[in-house]
Amino acid sequence: MARKEDIRKVISEYFAAIRAMDAGAWVATFAEDAVSHDPVGNPPIRGREALDQFFNGIAAAFQRLNLTEDQIFIAGNGAAVKWTGRGVGKNSREIFFEGIDVFDITEQGKIQTVWAYWDMAAMLAQLQGTSPQM
Repeated sequence: MARKEDIRKVISEYFAAIRAMDAGAWVATFAEDAVSHDPVGNPPIRGREALDQFFNGIAAAFQRLNLTEDQIFIAGNGAAVKWTGRGVGKNSREIFFEGIDVFDITEQGKIQTVWAYWDMAAMLAQLQGTSPQM
């Protein structure tokens, strides 16, 4: 079983890498065969190469992206994190969005699976200056 301090450490590294917009550091928080559901409902992202492509695709739209961990709940080999996101797009539009990520952590302290619950359509609408489709 992963230790609480290892879980807290990898989660901290995950969010710090997003704030730094550092794809390499972000991907390094994941196990080799990790799976990300980001957001849940989209096709899963499998493996570090696909995770790197995903991160770089998101980062390409932003000047700055700041996700902060508001609350972290650790239980067993996992954690749920309520987070807040603020950013500025390459088009200088400011965005605000929130979500919850649920993590499954390996005994080695790497992310095996993440389920990200957030509204991508609403965030993209803010970024593009349009109203989200209901």
